[in-house]
Amino acid sequence: MRNDSQRIAKNTLFLYFRMLLIMVVNLYTSRVTLNVLGVDDFGIYQTVCGVVTFLAFLSNALGSGTSRFITFEMGKEEPRLKELFSTVRIAHLVLGVIIVICGELIGLWAINNKLVIPAERLNAAIFAFHFSMVATFFQITQVPYNAIIIAYERMNVYAYVSILEAIGNLGIVYLLDILFFDKLELYSVLMFIVIVTIMMTYRIYCRKQFEEVRSNLVFEKDLFKSIASFAGWNLLTSSASSLANQGVTIVTNVFFNPAVVTVRTLALKINNIINTFIGNFRTAVNPQIIKKYASDDFEGSKKLALESTKYTYYLMLVIVMPVFFLVEPALKIWLGEVPEGLELFVELTLIQGLFQAIDTSLYAPIYAKGRIKENAIICPLFESLQLPIIYFLFKRGAPPITLAWVELGAYIILAVVIKPILVHLIAKYNYWDTIKMLISCGVITVVSIIIPVLVRIVLTPNTVIGFISIGFACELSLGLVIWSIGLDKNMKVMLIQILKHKLNSKGVGFYD
Repeated sequence: MRNDSQRIAKNTLFLYFRMLLIMVVNLYTSRVTLNVLGVDDFGIYQTVCGVVTFLAFLSNALGSGTSRFITFEMGKEEPRLKELFSTVRIAHLVLGVIIVICGELIGLWAINNKLVIPAERLNAAIFAFHFSMVATFFQITQVPYNAIIIAYERMNVYAYVSILEAIGNLGIVYLLDILFFDKLELYSVLMFIVIVTIMMTYRIYCRKQFEEVRSNLVFEKDLFKSIASFAGWNLLTSSASSLANQGVTIVTNVFFNPAVVTVRTLALKINNIINTFIGNFRTAVNPQIIKKYASDDFEGSKKLALESTKYTYYLMLVIVMPVFFLVEPALKIWLGEVPEGLELFVELTLIQGLFQAIDTSLYAPIYAKGRIKENAIICPLFESLQLPIIYFLFKRGAPPITLAWVELGAYIILAVVIKPILVHLIAKYNYWDTIKMLISCGVITVVSIIIPVLVRIVLTPNTVIGFISIGFACELSLGLVIWSIGLDKNMKVMLIQILKHKLNSKGVGFYD
């Protein structure tokens, strides 16, 4: 168990390094890109990408099944990795072609007939859409390669390639500023080049490191049927997620101008960055949950799943709380000129992220077992209700912020009601074990905010002293509360032992 925990910690550190680098670069490039493109062109590009992402939900479904089956196969005594990888590679190639054909037909119709795009920017929007579709094809065919890197737990690769990705994104910002072409068209071409470069880097690494990637192309029908069955149910989840996210973006564009889409996109960008931190931890821990289940260590898999859900929430809270209390000055530092209405959007989206962390984490035991039918029916049905509700409210004259309230309410119900019940029914976890874990997360949150709230009353975050003091109060309060009541005795002992070991290796002088 200790070796597993150390491997998870090591992989998490690699992924956190990757995310820190990407976050810093993304925050900078988002600000510059917004200034160079302008609010309208930035909103147009996000809307066009929304169409493409919505059409790619088929890939997300099959990709999730690919990752699970490769990881599960590695937990068996006699894995068939060569046949499995070859089969999913062929499946993704075929799927990529189908999505591009359907996307070109549906996407162009939507852009020309449904989306609110200024007439003088229509040609540029279509140009950007074509490049986004081609980039999507390459990303779809890349899924098996990413899945096998995760299955082998080579998270350091992501950290190293992130340096190349950061250089590419900075290059985009530089070229946007100096080249005299249509900025929207140029941005779509440069994004395409970076995506393809990163994709080729991963593929070259996989071919050199993993024997199954170099094997001949064969198609095993029995393996594909198992994956397709799993992916078929997962397809409902992916399509509902696409409806809830990209569908809402498109609906927002129908009722409001591109500037409103920009505001929501910026709020979601912050949420996505924070969620990626948590995704890094889940990426590091989920293979262990699946492998333990595959090797019949059900209790070990269960304990790791519940404990990691709690720690995932803690990690999210450590990031969300200071950002929430400092959102106004933080946005000014990031963007300079803050679009109207963005602050409230960000605040609601941050709270939503806390519940998303729980919802995503509690999917791990269902995912490990491979029985996702009930989850694929109930959760997507509930999530898909967001779109008609938002459409109805917009039709009745509701302001744009309404969609943030609807999404927050949906994730609260998913995280604290629906997912615990499904984990109990499907994975056979004791219902009250999951509820106690959720109560623990709630108590940690309530107790932790007391000190920051008091400091926030005394000091304003718009001064340097206030900004630093409030941020420090958030982290200090969270650290003390999580250590005091959020960690069990075994975890505290393990963390102290790991710290002593690291200090001893540095010659500090601690001894076990």
